[in-house]
Amino acid sequence: QVQLVESGGGLVQAGGSLRLSCAASGRTFSNYAMGWFRQAPGKEREFVAAISRSGGSTAYADSVKGRFTISRDNAKNTLYLSMNSAKPEDTAAYYCAASTSTWVIIGTREFLYDYWGQGTRVTVSS
Repeated sequence: QVQLVESGGGLVQAGGSLRLSCAASGRTFSNYAMGWFRQAPGKEREFVAAISRSGGSTAYADSVKGRFTISRDNAKNTLYLSMNSAKPEDTAAYYCAASTSTWVIIGTREFLYDYWGQGTRVTVSS
């Protein structure tokens, strides 16, 4: 069993920055490929960013590329999402997810993930 707890959400002005964290517990964090997804009100959940077990490989949705950075600290069992140049369209609930499948290097699809956090809400004001 893997427990994921997101934090760091809140209200930020357009153009501002925010850093989300996801604390993992229950199993060896470095064994999981990790990802961030988001769900805006009235919309389906969508991929944001993903990172490999070592942190050496990353992937981003086109909508956040160049503005968001995903990173991880395996010693602290924590995943991060640094959001810069925030836009109102980034307003959503953000979820971290863990994939325990050994064949998943980078996961950009929801079905690749086994465990999900409860989400943290981000609101970007214009």
